[in-house]
Amino acid sequence: MRKILALSLVTLVGLSVGCGKNEAPAPAPTSAPAPVATIAPTPGPVAVGNVTLGTSVGADKKVATPMESFGAKDKIFASIETTGQGHAKLRALWSYMKNSKTAKVNETSMEFDASGPAWNEFHIENSKDWPKGDYQVEIFLGDSAMAATTHKFTIK
Repeated sequence: MRKILALSLVTLVGLSVGCGKNEAPAPAPTSAPAPVATIAPTPGPVAVGNVTLGTSVGADKKVATPMESFGAKDKIFASIETTGQGHAKLRALWSYMKNSKTAKVNETSMEFDASGPAWNEFHIENSKDWPKGDYQVEIFLGDSAMAATTHKFTIK
């Protein structure tokens, strides 16, 4: 009977050990999660950004030293930042303002194909001295009758 009792005890101990919750931790994943596909945003149509005035531009068509006031003999550059892509037309209308009236000084346009951010340049010069006073350059995009931006400056 002792053999049966001893055997029963061994069986119960074995069962209780086997029913314990001593589970091994789950193995760590061996591979990185799959990358998420990203879609590059499509650039929008051409838009006019900043306009900077100065007396010179670099090879990148950016004004070297921004200015708001010019001398009577200065050649004046307008550097226009554009963003977006596609075919575009820019027009610069330079005006002199005197006695609440605006007189056209010069008007120039250009067309280009943009593939991203870029700088474009317009300029005016006078074989004589510029009259002192207030001026502005209006930048138009496409055939719009409304200026995309207006930048005022002074001749002293």
